[in-house]
Formats: sequence, C-alpha cells, structure tokens
Amino acid sequence: MAGGTIDIWPLYLFHPGASTVNFALSLRAHCRIETRIDDKIILESRDRDVAFESSLDTIEDLIHDKRLELISKLVHFFKPNTGFHLTAYSEAPAGAGLAGSSALNIACVGALNRLAGNRYDESEFVSLAANIETTVIKVPAGFQDYYPAQYGSVSCIHFRPDHIEREALDVNVAELERRMAICYTGEPRLSGINNWEVFKRHIDGDPELFQLFEGIRDSAVRMRELLLADNWKGIADSMRRAHPNRKQLAPNITTPQMDMLIDKALANGAEAAKVCGAGGGGCIAFLCAEGRKQDVEAALANEEGVEVLRWTVAREGLVVNES
Repeated sequence: MAGGTIDIWPLYLFHPGASTVNFALSLRAHCRIETRIDDKIILESRDRDVAFESSLDTIEDLIHDKRLELISKLVHFFKPNTGFHLTAYSEAPAGAGLAGSSALNIACVGALNRLAGNRYDESEFVSLAANIETTVIKVPAGFQDYYPAQYGSVSCIHFRPDHIEREALDVNVAELERRMAICYTGEPRLSGINNWEVFKRHIDGDPELFQLFEGIRDSAVRMRELLLADNWKGIADSMRRAHPNRKQLAPNITTPQMDMLIDKALANGAEAAKVCGAGGGGCIAFLCAEGRKQDVEAALANEEGVEVLRWTVAREGLVVNES
C-alpha cells in the first residue's frame, strides 16, 4: 500500500523512520516435499513446467544449477540428508508483481527447514530468504515482500539501524476487502522500476532521488496512521498523491495499457490506483469509492486479457504441515 523500494538495504538507513505498509493476499504459494527411500532429489515447478533430478551425492552442484535457480540454491543451503521430491507452485499469476516469488521462497524455506530438522527458528526465515534470493538476482533484495508471506494479515515493517521490526496493524480488514480491487493486466511485469539503477543513483547521492525517497518514507508513515484511524478518504488521498511520485521515480512503471486501465477504473468508481511490485506490467490495485468495487471490476473485466483477481486478506502467513 505504501513504502516500496525503500526496503532495500542500506537505502532505508538514509531515511530515518522508513517503513512499508502492506497486506497479505489469499493467493498462496505452495511447496510440497515427499521423502524417498533412495538418494534421489527431484525438483519440480508446476508454474514453469520444469522438473529435473539430482542426488544427495551431487547436492553441491545445485548451487550452480540455473534451471530452478532459487529452489536449487535453497536445497544446497539446507543440505537435507534424505532423498525427496519437491513440488512448488503459486496461485498468483506469473509476473503479477504480487511478491509471488518471495512467497514461494518463504514456503520452500519453511518446508526445507522442517525436512532438515527445524535447524533455524522462524524468526530467521526472512533474512535467509532475502540473502539467498540476492545470490540469484545478483543485486540487493528488498525485505518487505517476505513479511506478508511469513506472517499474513496487515503489516507495517519498520526499518531501523539495529533491526527490522514487523508491526501487526489492527485495521478494518473487512473494509479493505470491500474497497480494494486488484486486476492482472495480462502483461507480465517487465520491471518498470529498475531497482539496481535506483540503488546506484541513491548511493551516488542523487539529490532528486533522495527527495523522492523522503516522499516514499512519508507516504508510508501517513498510510499507517490513516489505516489505524479507519480514514478511507485520507487513504484515497494519500494513494493519489503517491502515484505521481512513483512515476517520477520510474516513468516506465506504467505501460500505455496500464494508463488506460487506470483511467477506466477512475471513471467507474475508483478513487486511487497503486501499481503492484516493480510495475511495467503485472497487477494494479484500485481503492474504490464506497459501494463501487463491483462497478470498477466490471469495467476492468471488459478489457481483453485483463483478469480481475478474487482474493481476501490472508489472516495467517506461513503454515507448515507434516503427515
């Protein structure tokens, strides 16, 4: 809802009071592990329709495997001592900008940690997931995307010099579900915000970028206060003011199709729009006027290739079941 991009270390250290406000969707990521009686390791992604075999004897080679790179590196890190078949899949559309890869990362960390004998406490999962994903994407990973998957519900994540703290927000979740419409544009996101370029400009001391990040920081602080106050008029106003700031940070955050969808939603009862993730495609979230969510969704659903997502706020995060 507010505060994206400022969650990348060490950028938040330059903006005291930096935070991110987000909520977890019920579009879950899944990791299923079935143990085997031999030493085979089978890794499978249903979303990508990729599967391959390895073994306990060649587990060290997985750190270099590119076929399912994140899962391979996670398996290499945990180094289970039994053969197994891991199947991963996500309910979110591919390239939606809804932190699907981060959710899948947390799901795999939870499952592999259980397979490895609960080696790490759950409080360490976010750092593990971010550090291992950084070795895959080869640029610093932001932290905020892992918290909805880990904890669920509505959160404010505070980025402080001594630690990152997740604050559970006691907000009107039912009203959030009534007001927020989310559509998948049909265009997989192409990173409208290039986080590495933004990172370098910030570290190089670009004064304009620094001020934009101050605005991102302030919008998240304001969003937290408005949600806690159940002030939906203020929330809409804050989201409207944040959108041009994000466009200034990265003009490519919206495509012509996304601009058209935003205009159409605003003409049919939406009060504000929020591009999800890095933009350049993927999903857009719309805050709708009271009683207008169905009108907004109907208008968006008429556009070819657009999918209106069905979701609720996920009240719980990571769940690990063992049979």
